[in-house]
Amino acid sequence: MSKKIVRKRTVSIRKPKKKASVFSAKGIRLSIAAFFLLVLIGIGYHYRNGIAYYFSFKSDKILKEEAEAKRISDVRNFQVLEKSDGKSIGLDVSEYQGKIQWSYVDTLENKYPLDFVFIRATVGKDRKDLQFKRNWLGAKKNKMIRGAYHYYRPNENSLEQAELFIKTVTLQKGDLPPILDIEKLPKNQSLDSLKVGLKRWLKAVELHYKVKPIIYTGEKYYDDFLKDEFSDYLFWIANYNFYREKIDSDWLFWQFTEKAAVPGIKGNVDVNIYNGDLEQLRFITVE
Repeated sequence: MSKKIVRKRTVSIRKPKKKASVFSAKGIRLSIAAFFLLVLIGIGYHYRNGIAYYFSFKSDKILKEEAEAKRISDVRNFQVLEKSDGKSIGLDVSEYQGKIQWSYVDTLENKYPLDFVFIRATVGKDRKDLQFKRNWLGAKKNKMIRGAYHYYRPNENSLEQAELFIKTVTLQKGDLPPILDIEKLPKNQSLDSLKVGLKRWLKAVELHYKVKPIIYTGEKYYDDFLKDEFSDYLFWIANYNFYREKIDSDWLFWQFTEKAAVPGIKGNVDVNIYNGDLEQLRFITVE
């Protein structure tokens, strides 16, 4: 019997490939490329509005809608001003208007003289408006009747807020009474507790300045929460509704728009009407 010949297969052993090091030349190049890509994306996002305008990425529809909204706002502003003939007109400003060139702040729409300005002084219990000192001095130098207001934070101690305002604002003869700006509802307390806090702020400020403060708020907030219980105070009311074209007889001041253009101020600014003429406005200032 012949023997079978068995052929052995040669098994080749493959050596494992070395893993590419993260510090290899290729890895470094990819990292650098990714870094520059992120930088470009960041720059593009930061300047997205300017780039969009430059390349006309904003559709005609959006541009037309913006133009129409501005036109409607301007029409209403003119209607309100025309129907408020003889009443004193003024502004309110804060750090959001940036550095105001006060020597140019004189008229609204090149027609209506600006007599007064409310200037934000403090916010809550621990923050001063970044432009208050500059605005306070600038308005005085520009011979405008000025008033200072405090933005009230419902969830912070009311007496600490009053103390900050008192330390920040020095009223002089001819200035308007201090103003309490209340717009928000409390998160961690009842409405009754909020009212107690507001009264504490108002009484502390009145005791210091020897003059009754004015309260600023929106019309709905006024009607729903303040009108009855704070009826012995005078109110500065915000209402931008298109249907309203005259100041209510119960309001001392009316903030009727937040979209007005004034010389010396970049961007939009709030405009207010006093429920009387300039001489009557002077009558309510600090003696």
